[in-house]
Amino acid sequence: MSNEEHNPLAGHEVDGITELDNQLPRWWVWLFWLCNIFAVVYLLYYHVFNMGPLQIGEYEAEMAAAQQAQAALAASRGPAEAINFDEPSADPAILAKGKSIYGINCLACHAMDGQGLVGPNLTDDFWIHGGSFQEISHTIIEGVPEKGMISWKLVLKEDEIHAVASYVWSLHGTDVSASVPPAKPPEPEAKEYKRPS
Repeated sequence: MSNEEHNPLAGHEVDGITELDNQLPRWWVWLFWLCNIFAVVYLLYYHVFNMGPLQIGEYEAEMAAAQQAQAALAASRGPAEAINFDEPSADPAILAKGKSIYGINCLACHAMDGQGLVGPNLTDDFWIHGGSFQEISHTIIEGVPEKGMISWKLVLKEDEIHAVASYVWSLHGTDVSASVPPAKPPEPEAKEYKRPS
């Protein structure tokens, strides 16, 4: 064999730049051809002969299945009971449910007895966003984002919101003088709301 056949630089010079003429590893060449074959099969299977669903088709099928599951769940629960947000409940079971939900979600800002921490005192006659039952319910449903209170309509069900609002309504006038921490004084922007007797 000539020297030129053993020289990997032979015949590979352009503008003074030389290039090695090494053989690619066999595994790399096989992987390259397998990728090309896979690409052709994929193209034919999904885009030419439409034998398999594309991503959008899979998404639409999953959404349809989820809607059917939601409809089945709604049907199994029966018709939803209408919640009356005009009047608080005095039912002890509903108030206990409201107290439980309050204890999980509200005490960090309003304290366990409703005396107020970061949030306002819920036991006195002074309310920032109104003290009627409808206004309390609306505040819970919509939240007060500018003061850090989230909208609970995205977290709680209507019956749970009604239970919490009923529990908060029941806190009015409770004696929190011995509570720790002590009762929070009214906020500067709060207005007095006297409940009808």
